[in-house]
Amino acid sequence: MTKKLTSEKEMRFLCFLCCLAYFMSYLTRLNYAACMVELQQVLGIGKSIAGLPVTMCFLSYGAGQLVCGFLGDRLNPKGMIFAGLAGSAVCNLLVAACPRMEVIIPVWCVNGFFQSMLWPPMVRIMAEMLSDKWYRQSCVLVSMASALATIAIYVLAPVCIQVSGWEGVFILPGALGVMAAFFWIVNTRRLGMAGERQVSPEAAVSPKATVKTETAVLREAATGSEAVTVSTTFLQLFTEAPLLLILLAIILQGTLRDGMTTWMPVYMNEVFGMSSAKSILSAAALPVFGVVSTLLASMLLSRLKSEVFTAALLFGVGMAASVFLLPFYNGYPAVCILMMTLITGCMHGVNLMLISRVPGHFTGFGKVSTVSGILNAATYIGSSLSTYGFGAVADSAGWRTVILLWAGIALLGAVLMLLAKRRWGQFCGKYK
Repeated sequence: MTKKLTSEKEMRFLCFLCCLAYFMSYLTRLNYAACMVELQQVLGIGKSIAGLPVTMCFLSYGAGQLVCGFLGDRLNPKGMIFAGLAGSAVCNLLVAACPRMEVIIPVWCVNGFFQSMLWPPMVRIMAEMLSDKWYRQSCVLVSMASALATIAIYVLAPVCIQVSGWEGVFILPGALGVMAAFFWIVNTRRLGMAGERQVSPEAAVSPKATVKTETAVLREAATGSEAVTVSTTFLQLFTEAPLLLILLAIILQGTLRDGMTTWMPVYMNEVFGMSSAKSILSAAALPVFGVVSTLLASMLLSRLKSEVFTAALLFGVGMAASVFLLPFYNGYPAVCILMMTLITGCMHGVNLMLISRVPGHFTGFGKVSTVSGILNAATYIGSSLSTYGFGAVADSAGWRTVILLWAGIALLGAVLMLLAKRRWGQFCGKYK
């Protein structure tokens, strides 16, 4: 178990480091999607080929989440995050140096795996090292950092394209990523983080203490009280907590959030004839409400006391916005941007509920990183499906059909969360 921090100053600084690391993870992953419309024109490729690196990145990211989620509960979490940041930065620099799709596709696939080394160990660090208060705050702040990074890359991309060509969209995040990796590793060592399990002197000499299970030790750390050994297996936990329904809902939110973020510049370019720079810049509006919705979702959760019910309401708002968009999809760009911003903002809120807050309920079982990895992997199943799927549907049936698909996805997400509400409440009450 990682060392529990007691100083407010150290907890605040750790929260900052996590936000920085997650900010850089988005900056070094979303930059390809941000300049995809420019790459289509420069390299002379179609939408399906242009979207293939993003699809491969999402697939390797999702698969990597399962592996790194398991390893994140067993290896040094700070070292995993350093390796992920540094590796992703190198992948960005390689793409800038080798502007050929035969190179870009496998390199971006590898980038997805390096990216998967960040979130599961980060959730473990936050859950085990921070107080309950700071864990809740860090979940919100890290989610906001991802939204701010999305805004930053969609603002920087057109500037870099104008100044230095599309290569600058990869060189700048790559250089910043290297610096962020070393800043992380140097400063986390100052906080005394270690991959080894921490054993107290009393536990080392007491025969009674030595038979405590890891679950019991973690439960003590989570509650601050004498441990109660829990023999529940992970399969039992998976069944008692409606994780299958949550997984399906996460796939749907990933489909909407990342699919819309990826394809909006292409949508604005094709439907309204915007230039590459302007269409990319318009996509910066999407995560703006993501920052606001993260705060609103956190406030809503404090009233509703249920992550899955809060997610159901956010899915419902996303469905309503999709339906409202239909009559205006090809004639009013301002309305389109506003509704897409609202939909993706709601999905950022769902992400906070299901990806950030739900794994915290498994701290007492020593499964935070594992559950986080599994849930986050589901996000990128949806992301990979939407990256190719929305482009294919747009080519064959038009953007109006894509918007109808958005409404159906959001409706299904709301239904799944309503079905999960009762069992999730029972699970949280039983293991509170």
